Amino acid sequence: MNENFKLDIKRRPRRLRKNDSVLSLCEENRVLPSDLILPVFLKEGRNGADEISYMPGVFRHTVDSLLRLCDSLSKRGVMAIAPFPLVENSKKSIRADEALNPKSLANRAISAVKRRFPEMVVVADVALDPYTTHGHDGILDKSGSWILNDETVEVLCGMSLAAAQAGADFVAPSDMMDGRVGAIREVLDECDLQNTAIMAYSAKYASAFYGPFRDAIGSAPKGGKRGAKYLDKKGYQLNPANSREALKEAALDEDEGADVIMLKPAGYYLDIVAKVRENTSLPIAAYQVSGEYSMIVAAAKNGWISLERAAAESIVSIKRAGADMILTYFADFLAK
Repeated sequence: MNENFKLDIKRRPRRLRKNDSVLSLCEENRVLPSDLILPVFLKEGRNGADEISYMPGVFRHTVDSLLRLCDSLSKRGVMAIAPFPLVENSKKSIRADEALNPKSLANRAISAVKRRFPEMVVVADVALDPYTTHGHDGILDKSGSWILNDETVEVLCGMSLAAAQAGADFVAPSDMMDGRVGAIREVLDECDLQNTAIMAYSAKYASAFYGPFRDAIGSAPKGGKRGAKYLDKKGYQLNPANSREALKEAALDEDEGADVIMLKPAGYYLDIVAKVRENTSLPIAAYQVSGEYSMIVAAAKNGWISLERAAAESIVSIKRAGADMILTYFADFLAK
């Protein structure tokens, strides 16, 4: 080997990778705790938090333990949560009546957090599946084979109003009904809640990665029929094979008054995040969903990957694709 051999090149990109300090100076994307929103599961009672077996490190919280969690989150710089309630079966109904209850578990939690931590941003989920006996995000027609769009939107408007009155900073319709963003905006404005923002789930895909979440809040579809099969959510959530459809949905929500565009899932849909980023000036939120979280944790528990490095890399990839804020169950873990 010729020790005097030198390439005659001017461009040496590795100059900017020679040590950690230079790497940090040249880093293009950086995720801060303030970029993260922690989804949190709620349960009734006063017995503290219970770990969810299929989502290690994630807990169902009572209102009391949620307040303790918010205290620790705020000290680490995570200043946003998205609560999701486990609704008792006795409170579920065909038309999701409990969703309109100002004193529902979710609304009591919102009020408690905003009283104790007014600076904590609360993103209220607006969807009927935790509240329906059939586990769908809307009102079924008489045949049980289709979700009624406009009738569902009427209930979503009432649910949004209740959450906003409880103190939610954002209402986040995740149902994928047509026209719901405009209808919710109109109701909020009429009720002098102009400062309540809408984080619209504009491209929520009919994904296989929601399983752990649905088990955590008991919202797996149980009823409704289409032909010989149980009705699934493909009649309102997006086809995973489509991308132009996501752009159309995001544009419609923006026109109807959405303040933030939400995309879900995140990790397997980075192309969608990037395409929507190119087509809107609104802030973009991306949701790293339960299945994505659980796969990383499971692989780490088997010793196949580093949990800390894989979690951080998965989040920075979402930021790199164009998301401004990220909903992730790793928020507290990474902030530590």
